[in-house]
Amino acid sequence: MVATPPPAKIISYPVATIDRADLALRCAPFHLALFAKMRWESVSVPKLAGDLGINSGYTRYPLSELSVESATSWLIQVGMLRREVDGQGLTDSFRLTPLGLELIEKWEAAGGVLPQVGLFDRINNWTARWFRLPF
Repeated sequence: MVATPPPAKIISYPVATIDRADLALRCAPFHLALFAKMRWESVSVPKLAGDLGINSGYTRYPLSELSVESATSWLIQVGMLRREVDGQGLTDSFRLTPLGLELIEKWEAAGGVLPQVGLFDRINNWTARWFRLPF
């Protein structure tokens, strides 16, 4: 008799957590193509900085490494990304979390493009990011 693997555990997130992560994703300087790639492999900071990020279709405009670190750090804090770990410790690479995967699949199913974010949403994201206020 062959044992079947248990079904994948579905994680249930609070609506506020999903909304905050979704807003952070839409306000981030990255294209959906970056997150789709992160589904399968990690992506490092140097691949996102400068012209390489634009030429790869990952960023909306040229970013410094410090800007990439800042944007990805916020996406880590809201639960979208995690930092890749190797045998020596943390690396400069990132991957999607289960929440990130859920949101990326949502936007891919909705046409594969992240919608534009209005001024009010940008202000909400900025406030939550810089003052770490609950959403």
